[in-house]
Amino acid sequence: MNLTESIRTAFKGLIANKMRSALTMLGIVIGIAAVISLTSIGTGVQASITSQFESMGTNILTIRAGASSSSSGVRGAFGSASTLTLEDSEAIATSENAPAVLRVAPQMSTYSQIVSAESNISAQVIGTTPEYQLIYDLAVASGDFITEREIDARSRSCVLGSTIAATLFPDSEPVGQRVKLGTLQVTVVGVLEEQGGITSVDDSVIIPLTTMQARMTLGRTTSGTHNVQSIVVQAINADEMDAASEQVTAILREQHDILDPTGDSDDFSIINMADMLESLDEVMGILTVFLGLIAGISLIVGGIGIMNIMLVSVTERIREIGIRKAVGAKRRDILLQFLTESAILSLIGGFIGLLAGWLGSLLISNISISGQQIPAAISPDIVVISMAISVAIGLFFGVYPANKASRLNPIEALRHE
Repeated sequence: MNLTESIRTAFKGLIANKMRSALTMLGIVIGIAAVISLTSIGTGVQASITSQFESMGTNILTIRAGASSSSSGVRGAFGSASTLTLEDSEAIATSENAPAVLRVAPQMSTYSQIVSAESNISAQVIGTTPEYQLIYDLAVASGDFITEREIDARSRSCVLGSTIAATLFPDSEPVGQRVKLGTLQVTVVGVLEEQGGITSVDDSVIIPLTTMQARMTLGRTTSGTHNVQSIVVQAINADEMDAASEQVTAILREQHDILDPTGDSDDFSIINMADMLESLDEVMGILTVFLGLIAGISLIVGGIGIMNIMLVSVTERIREIGIRKAVGAKRRDILLQFLTESAILSLIGGFIGLLAGWLGSLLISNISISGQQIPAAISPDIVVISMAISVAIGLFFGVYPANKASRLNPIEALRHE
């Protein structure tokens, strides 16, 4: 018996027992659908988060101040100490020893109640310089971004994120109007386009750094320098990130009179966005594989169901097997027939599960949770692997029943009632 005849015979046997075949395939259908759905959601979420981080720039370093410590020895988080200054930022920006650095933007931030004539909202207020716009590629929807003239004059001006602008001025043009940041009254000079992403400035208000230092926070350290909470550094390109980090580290150690080359005495930390993105990809990849493995458990259950039904089929068809052996069928013919039946069961179940998983992914991707949609992306690799696993499970769990059928004694089989 050749493969074509085995397939034809297998289909006849499956059609003759439609309900049993359908119930047998159900485990494979559920398993494949679960694998496709969960892995597509995991892949989609990974792609979405990666895209949002990439939109922030993969050539950006963030320098944070060191950790503060109290007299009792309690140590705070990084950024809680006043170890970074405006002078540090200027040193990095003007140093000839930092050729890999393109732009530098010092910044400070605080939270405040933002009040307009029409509404109010609690939001983050960021004090920074014009380079901040260029580093993060912020587009202005109306008006202008803060300028060097406003920095020098400690101007009472601000730029609103898109969400803040829509909340404070739902029925009017924000540019030219006044808002209060706590007790500080400022004039809106610009509104940013919607940025989106995890750490966007849509929910923030941006003011000149000098204005924040003079009017909203402690502007100077005990040594008389102008403190900042962090410094954003843009490298020339992503390939120069390591070089930029090393150059910035050397400059800051010189600024802070740190002689320890090991970094143990550094009163600052540098966050590399490219490293963060790489770590994030690894974590999300592991999570996606984990979701697929959890869903794969149901495939094993489906395979056990196939083995169970095939054993029942062998028992029911003992006399048929005996007749086929008596007329010349060889052991490999019987083995091939039952293996073909189990493979077809799992293959059909796999196709149905693939369709169900695809529809499930589309349904889930249209569900909004807290205003956020769950993205789903079906990878061709996952489809191919899932179908291959489906057939492999059918063959693996069909080996024992097929082998049992092929070993039947034809004389004993013909006597079976």
